[in-house]
Amino acid sequence: MVQPPTPRWQASLTDNWQRRGPLAWLLWPLSLLMRILVHLRQGLYLSGLLRQHSVPVPVIVVGNVVAGGAGKTPVVMALVQHLRGRGLHPGVISRGYGRRTLDCLEVHPDSAPHEVGDEPALIRRRSGVPVFVARRRIEAARALLQAHPDIDVIVSDDGLQHLALARDIEICVFDDRGVGNGLLLPAGPLREPWPRHVDLVLHTGSRPAFTGYISQRALAPQAVRSDGSRVSLLSLTLDGRPLLAVAGTARPQAFFDMLQTLGLPLSLTIARPDHDDYASWQRPRDRDYTLLCTEKDALKLWTLHPDALAVPLEFAPEPAFFNALDRLLAEARHARLSSPHGHPTP
Repeated sequence: MVQPPTPRWQASLTDNWQRRGPLAWLLWPLSLLMRILVHLRQGLYLSGLLRQHSVPVPVIVVGNVVAGGAGKTPVVMALVQHLRGRGLHPGVISRGYGRRTLDCLEVHPDSAPHEVGDEPALIRRRSGVPVFVARRRIEAARALLQAHPDIDVIVSDDGLQHLALARDIEICVFDDRGVGNGLLLPAGPLREPWPRHVDLVLHTGSRPAFTGYISQRALAPQAVRSDGSRVSLLSLTLDGRPLLAVAGTARPQAFFDMLQTLGLPLSLTIARPDHDDYASWQRPRDRDYTLLCTEKDALKLWTLHPDALAVPLEFAPEPAFFNALDRLLAEARHARLSSPHGHPTP
């Protein structure tokens, strides 16, 4: 199996974020400056000098404090499924990271990922609930409620540090990296100091670094074609064609490892930048590869490589997590009903 090497500077920085080596201490003064700026910004919101905007329905923010992906989008889709199962009408808002547009947009099932962002596009197609994207999440929330007045709870994909949007429940997501070396950017991976108060901590990896709710994640046994039909992964090992796996995610190796855990003999793996649009990617032509990718990548790959097979991720938080979420959501809804302004009192 061959994989293009990770750029040296990127590998060095990522390794630095997991330990307190010489580079971490060299960058430590800058992390102190980052800490000051974070506390200053938080203080401006607490004092009211910067305004926090509310909406008339409960808001659940799913985010993290560590730079890079930690599995937030699967959490959002699991939350939406759970809320719908309880008879609620959730909607999702996002900034739409990586999109080429700037205005507030509704995400439709056929929306192009480069217009709305790959993760909002995936959430819309997988969950079927209304999704809006905007640079300011309060704009997305207001547009969502105006277009879909039946929405009774909003889930924000990312936005833990977006304090302009008032929230009722904060969920902080961690993968196996935990908090790394515990330092703020750029000496470490933290966007803000940890620990900090959140309502729920959810671990998406298999080796939680500290206390919190756990979850199960694994790749589905079937891949999805561009026409929506499915093919067994086991059958791919029997047809004799070499397997090529490509991933443009924050942690592509995790996808490759899960494929190999399923017993797939990968002949080649290619790691692309997170949110890559694949416009410049040239598919290897030295062999007749079967192309495997993540669901997020498939939304962009299918336009150029319709034979690509998307391997869905099956993600399930432990039942205790949903029990705790239900209690918090019930308290938030009760507080809003008790408030004369339709939102919790400070």
